[in-house]
Amino acid sequence: MPQGWKMELASIPDPQDKWAATVRTAQLAEALGYDSIWVYDHVHNVPVPAHEAVFECWSTVAALAASTSRIRLGQMVSCASYRNAALVAKITSTIDVISGGRLDFGIGAGWYDHEYQSYGYEFMAAKDRIRMMRETVEVVRNMWSEPDTTYDGRFVQVRGAQCDPKPVQDLPPVWIGGGGEQLTLRVVARHADRSNFGGSPAEWAHKRDVLRSHCADIGRDPDEITMTWSPEVHIRETEAEIVEGGSRSFWGEEFDSWRAGNLVGTPEQVSEQLAEYVALGCGGIVPWCSDYPSETTLRLLATEVIPNFRT
Repeated sequence: MPQGWKMELASIPDPQDKWAATVRTAQLAEALGYDSIWVYDHVHNVPVPAHEAVFECWSTVAALAASTSRIRLGQMVSCASYRNAALVAKITSTIDVISGGRLDFGIGAGWYDHEYQSYGYEFMAAKDRIRMMRETVEVVRNMWSEPDTTYDGRFVQVRGAQCDPKPVQDLPPVWIGGGGEQLTLRVVARHADRSNFGGSPAEWAHKRDVLRSHCADIGRDPDEITMTWSPEVHIRETEAEIVEGGSRSFWGEEFDSWRAGNLVGTPEQVSEQLAEYVALGCGGIVPWCSDYPSETTLRLLATEVIPNFRT
């Protein structure tokens, strides 16, 4: 969703108009038949903080739950160390009830150190942030299903924590973001319903194989985990329009490199790129439309690309 993190709402001066654009996009995505809408869990812009609006993750999801009726609601991904784990269980169960059972719970270990420093969160070593993520998932799932939860982890402790109302779904699906091969993907193998990681087709396939290996180590069927990809997407009707527009990378990546690592081109070209990932076992994409707040890519992806992959 256009949310402000990548400066995509900077052309809209008034904050209320920015929010209106976010809601309008969510409702259009629902009308176009998208399966889900997603928000980032960040509070400062990239590539550098710029005093430009960034709507907070969970309050945005709650508002969109009340502004839509069918489409599922996800986070790509909520940072485990930004919030108390028991509170996350409460937030997620509340949103699942508000939305009528449409929550997809995305979670990750966190990485944007500037946010940690500026908001006063401890930026722990990667292995500790990943362990905190794992403990958070364990607590949240237990609180979704049990009357009372007691948990004594290294980073998360709760004593008789209650979470009522419970989610409408028996257990909302858990998405774990990140492709760290020896730490994150081990947690994915044990706890995730969905796994999201990036990279070129070769890099994506390598992560897939690592995850499958971790599943084999613990005796889990890897087909129980849907593996997804989160590319930037930019679609125009002609190649000339794509070339003329140049790179739309918010990191300032050169055009050829940016295009090679994302879904950029005409509907036919994007369909060919996406088919390569599907052949590798990719079960879905969580796309970012790099021309927000324009609706062009959102519409072309829905009408000219997605129908080629519906079963």
